[in-house]
Amino acid sequence: MPTFLKTIYQRFIRIRGNPREVALGFALGLFIGFTPTMGGQILISVFLASVFKWNKITAAIGVQVTNPFSAPLIYGFTYVIGAKLIGVQRPVDFELTFNWHGIVSMMDQAPTIFLSLTVGGIIIGIPVAAIGYFASYAAVERYQQNLKEKLARQKERLQQKMAQRKSRRQNRKQSRH
Repeated sequence: MPTFLKTIYQRFIRIRGNPREVALGFALGLFIGFTPTMGGQILISVFLASVFKWNKITAAIGVQVTNPFSAPLIYGFTYVIGAKLIGVQRPVDFELTFNWHGIVSMMDQAPTIFLSLTVGGIIIGIPVAAIGYFASYAAVERYQQNLKEKLARQKERLQQKMAQRKSRRQNRKQSRH
């Protein structure tokens, strides 16, 4: 795993909070990331995470699935899926020249494009969000459980050291008298 991905993973699993809320926030972010709301995805996901009392940070992280590199693939795929499901017979037809006719043509097709992207985004976003939920829940819970066990071992070692010190002090007192 590349170092930067490992760093991102390490930081993600260390996010404080209930594993369920962390995972739900992330799943919400992933789902919103597949909707045609680019430009407002972070605001939408953080707002909804606040309403549901899920983790806002992981919601904002989840929407990053749609970024300048992945957006053409994600939106292309969601458009194709959505267009097939709503029965779009012909693909989107844009003119390569920028003129009044091209603008009118684009505006005429906008509702169909938006509906196709929305339907496809929901269809693809639900399973991606579910996978993201279970994967992030497992990772965060495993990290938190390991941390609890480590802290319990440290506490036990400290208690043993304190008991040994107390025992030594008592032995010294008894040997003086």
